[in-house]
Amino acid sequence: MNYLNKNYLNVKGYIWLLFVILSVFFVSVPQIDILVANLFYDGKSFPLNKTLLETFFYTSVKPIVLAFLVGSLVIFFYNLLKKTDILNLTPKTMLYIILVLGIAPGLIVNTTLKENWGRPRPKQIKEFGGKLDFKPAFVMSKQDGYSFSSGHTAAAFSLIGFALLSQRRKKLYLNLAITYGILVSIARMAAGGHFLSDVVTSFFIVWISTHIFYKLIFKKDS
Repeated sequence: MNYLNKNYLNVKGYIWLLFVILSVFFVSVPQIDILVANLFYDGKSFPLNKTLLETFFYTSVKPIVLAFLVGSLVIFFYNLLKKTDILNLTPKTMLYIILVLGIAPGLIVNTTLKENWGRPRPKQIKEFGGKLDFKPAFVMSKQDGYSFSSGHTAAAFSLIGFALLSQRRKKLYLNLAITYGILVSIARMAAGGHFLSDVVTSFFIVWISTHIFYKLIFKKDS
């Protein structure tokens, strides 16, 4: 079983295996998405939608990620002008940050999947008072839905990339980033905006991509 702990493209074998197993599971047992979504449905609506906590986690993602990006750019250009090395924000580091934010949440999740997959959101399907038909994860639909996969979840989990850059307390920052991503994921499901498979897929896409970029840019394991 040592192969499970080995790195493949800087990602542990058990992460790759778990992603494959869960992906097959969501396709083979699509009812799990209905069952989980039903936990947040009261028979008429998704009552947690628009509540204070749901709204906070939904609206917090963009400003938080933007703040990290803008803050990194400011420090980077300050380092260039003053010839300092605050937080080790070098050209390599900025390239890594741009790839982390641009490829996984941007290109893969939002541009490729959400814009083309057409999967209806939970609140749009007939099972939960909508008019559209349910479609399993990874199955393309022509219903112009934007459920698969979750853009907010991907953006929230992209903070993992910043956590990997920390020189101290890396485990703490990783746990904080993952916790935040989980809370955003729950908020999106509670609002009827995404299925369990949507948020799980976004997590794995970001986790795998982030670690691959780390290896490619810094030439070492994260």
